[in-house]
Amino acid sequence: MASSTSISLLLFVSFLLLLVNLRADNASSGSDLDEELAFLAAEESKEQSHGGSYHEEHDQYRDFENYEDLEHGGGEFHHGEHGGGGYEEEPLPTVDEKDVAVLTKDNFTEFVGNNSFAMVEFYAPWCGACQALAPEYAAAATELKGVAALAKIDATEEGDLAQKYEIQGFPTVFLFVDGEMRKTYEGERTKDGIVTWLKKKASPSIHNITTTEEAERVLSAEPKVVLGFLNSLVGSESEELAAASRLEDDLSFYQTASPDIAKLFEIETQVKRPALVLLKKEEEKLARFDGNFTKTAIAEFVSANKVPLVINFTREGASLIFENSVKNQLILFAKANETEKHLPTLREVAKSFKGKFVFVYVQMDNEDYGEAVSGFFGVTGTAPKVLVYTGNEDMRKFILDGELTAKNIKTLAEDFLADKLKPFYKSDPLPETNDGDVKIIVGNNFDEIVLDESKDVLLEIYAPWCGYCQSFEPIYNKLGKYLKGIDSLVVAKMDGTSNEHPRAKADGFPTILFFPAGNKSFDPITVDVDRTVVELYKFLKKHASIPFKLEKPATPEPVISTKKADEKIEGDSAKDEL
Repeated sequence: MASSTSISLLLFVSFLLLLVNLRADNASSGSDLDEELAFLAAEESKEQSHGGSYHEEHDQYRDFENYEDLEHGGGEFHHGEHGGGGYEEEPLPTVDEKDVAVLTKDNFTEFVGNNSFAMVEFYAPWCGACQALAPEYAAAATELKGVAALAKIDATEEGDLAQKYEIQGFPTVFLFVDGEMRKTYEGERTKDGIVTWLKKKASPSIHNITTTEEAERVLSAEPKVVLGFLNSLVGSESEELAAASRLEDDLSFYQTASPDIAKLFEIETQVKRPALVLLKKEEEKLARFDGNFTKTAIAEFVSANKVPLVINFTREGASLIFENSVKNQLILFAKANETEKHLPTLREVAKSFKGKFVFVYVQMDNEDYGEAVSGFFGVTGTAPKVLVYTGNEDMRKFILDGELTAKNIKTLAEDFLADKLKPFYKSDPLPETNDGDVKIIVGNNFDEIVLDESKDVLLEIYAPWCGYCQSFEPIYNKLGKYLKGIDSLVVAKMDGTSNEHPRAKADGFPTILFFPAGNKSFDPITVDVDRTVVELYKFLKKHASIPFKLEKPATPEPVISTKKADEKIEGDSAKDEL
């Protein structure tokens, strides 16, 4: 029994000693961090440096999508307020919102699915523009009863829905048609503006043609038109065509039951009904529908065939590219004098890949956009090139290595669809020297430095033209200076306009990413703290896989001056001058 008691006592004493040591270590660690942060704060206070969570949009290619916004100041609703204010708010007027539905993730899908036309506002309670809109929106909801349903979502509470629909500003207002999101409302923030816009959208979107005179007028006036040749102008076939027509805003839908009228639209009179064609005043004039006569199949056919076989990248053509439901793009880069040689080849290939790619032509020597778009894709030199681009979600590019023949371009497209291609990423040349406090990362040394499993790596992705990046540079350089003696930690930066890597995705400039040591197979951590040396240092202390301690510069010994020493220096100086 005594032996057992002794052992128990010994274990208890050992436990107490371990606990005391752990507490001492923790206290020491906390004390060290406090001391390090105090030192950094004192160093920062010597200079007036301002950090912040700022981003400048960086996607030069996609910038061309919003030419109308650039000309007219942007859509008011989409580019509204982005944050709360620190002012004292005045009491808000009471608004009667009895006809505005309140949506959450639980009833959202049911609401937009049960209403043919549903307008949905994403708002934030603190947003002044949303508050100003509220009475107009409520009045519009009352007037539009029976025509369209209006609803609102508190985006600060329903984060999953806000993320799904990529809400960037408040208020953002969408139109849903038959449960599918179709348009962002960018009209006037008034009751009349909303009512007029929605009534136009909800009006009949399919028109009957009953005479040859009407048919000839439509064919003459319309640049592109869809005609359904049906057994009857009412019933299920007409309803499917009408439902498909509501999904398209930029072309007109018609229907007829007359064989004579169908013939004018190049439909054989003996064809099995229902039949459908799309006519365009372009090189490819006619497309015939051969699928099941359903809303979805018709809409997919129209989407794939309404655009030109090859879209010229221009101010007018940009929306046809970016707003297309097909995201994969096959792009020809060529100078104006090479156009006639290569465009016919591209058009021929495009016929075989409708609905799978948007085919685009970029004139490299166009002074308005040629250089910017070519630079975005890393296309250099003057020789024509063809590449596949996956759109702005993952931004992968695959360049054709070989002659621009129809066979080679077709093989490129087929190999991309079969996932047989290796993506191309832009890279600056490797730096001649890379021994500064902040390491230089380019596409071709990214794996070697950033993905080194033995190092914790902090990476800033910046743009040379970005004002926020320029303001942040001295702060980041200072952080690099303080941490340069820590072997396990790398502070690095990469020019995101001329370098790419699949592990370095930037939502804007600057973007700061952290790659923990021993964990490089996972996505990096986005650094979302105030851009000060102290806050970045605190982030690193918390997230670094390998513990480290700040190595403060040695304090120089004070120089003790005496009168004799001063006299001696003065004497020596006088001697030198002589």
